[in-house]
Amino acid sequence: MKLRLLTLFIAAFSFINCTTKKEKSTANKPNQYITILGIAQDGGYPHIGCQRACCANYYNGTNKKKKVVSLGLVDSQNKQKWIFEATPDISTQLADLEQHHLKKETIIDGVFLTHAHIGHYTGLMYFGREALGKQGIKVYAMPKMKSFIEQNGPWSQLVSLKNIELQTLQNDSTVTLNSQLKVIPFRVPHRDEFSETVGYKIIGTKKTALFIPDIDKWQKWNKSIIEEVKKVDYAFLDASFFKDGELSRPISEIPHPFVSETLALFKNKSTQTKNKVIFIHFNHTNPALQENSKERKEVEKLGFRFASEGQNYEL
Repeated sequence: MKLRLLTLFIAAFSFINCTTKKEKSTANKPNQYITILGIAQDGGYPHIGCQRACCANYYNGTNKKKKVVSLGLVDSQNKQKWIFEATPDISTQLADLEQHHLKKETIIDGVFLTHAHIGHYTGLMYFGREALGKQGIKVYAMPKMKSFIEQNGPWSQLVSLKNIELQTLQNDSTVTLNSQLKVIPFRVPHRDEFSETVGYKIIGTKKTALFIPDIDKWQKWNKSIIEEVKKVDYAFLDASFFKDGELSRPISEIPHPFVSETLALFKNKSTQTKNKVIFIHFNHTNPALQENSKERKEVEKLGFRFASEGQNYEL
């Protein structure tokens, strides 16, 4: 009898403890927010073919895998969720949204694409008949990106089988998701071999965010990145490379603003402005991807921030 009572007590305590942990994981989250689902450049971390110390830190257990860059947009009040980018890691990124943020019958209410480079759209393949095989998933894309998907296999099959429903975006045109959330795509200069490239402004009732994971150089843009950052609360910006010389191949083949260049642009700006900059989209060679690197610590001392998987930002 005593053993049975003890067993029941342990079971009850375990249930209460598990419930408390679950409540803690979902407590204190705002009604609308962005969550970081991935921070790495298209090839992810560890990177294919990498024999350098940066990737060795994964294989020796020092660093964890880093998923390809993606944001989740969650509205717990209206029971809706969206994802920015369809990465090769989309299966676990959608699972993250479901398990830790919002569980519902519809796997996602919409996917926003930036451009046709492999880390940003190839996850669409998992919506096809070989994997998920459901219908009617909304995919938001600019006109050239939309045409690329419609006219090239295997992506065109997703359209013909109605696995996805393409929604046309227009430059600087507002997409109203609901009464609390809006999204505005805007063109940025990048290597547009197959499609145009956009960043996004994500607007909530309280705060606003910029998302620019890919751009050639800030000075090529027809807008001032400094002024655009000042207008928002968060700016998730391209941090592919820390400085010149990280790669053995010519950096001119894959231009991006170096973190060092972005730091120089904002050097004389207020700490408040610097604090809005949240670096994201790290190549495996970028030392700032290593959480304990001296480069990362030095940048943080200057007032800038780094995106990490699992972080949430209120809108």
